[in-house]
Amino acid sequence: MMRPATPPSFPLRVTQELLRVAKRMVWFKEPEETLHDPVLLLCHVMTFGTVADVAATRDHFSDDHLREALRLAHPGIFDGRSWVYWHVVLGVHPVPPLPARRLPE
Repeated sequence: MMRPATPPSFPLRVTQELLRVAKRMVWFKEPEETLHDPVLLLCHVMTFGTVADVAATRDHFSDDHLREALRLAHPGIFDGRSWVYWHVVLGVHPVPPLPARRLPE
C-alpha cells in the first residue's frame, strides 16, 4: 500500500537547520527532496535522531505533525522501542502495531 503524498498540513519551510537534519537522517536522498516528504523525515528523526536532531525538528514541526507522521509512518523505519516511545510521548493510545510491508501473494 502506498502512503499518501505530503499532507497539506505539513510545513515545507526550508531552513539551513532542517536541511542539515534531512541530510543526516535520510542520507540516500537529497535534503531538499527529503523535505518534500516530511513523514519520511520525521519518522527517521524519531527513530535515529540525536537529541539535537529532535530539538531542531521540533522547532519546525508541532506535536500534531509528529502524530500525523506516526499515523502515516513508512514501513521498515521504526524499531519497536522508538515506536512505543513516541506514541507514549505524544499521548497516542493504544499503541498500534508497527507499520508493515505487505507483500503480494
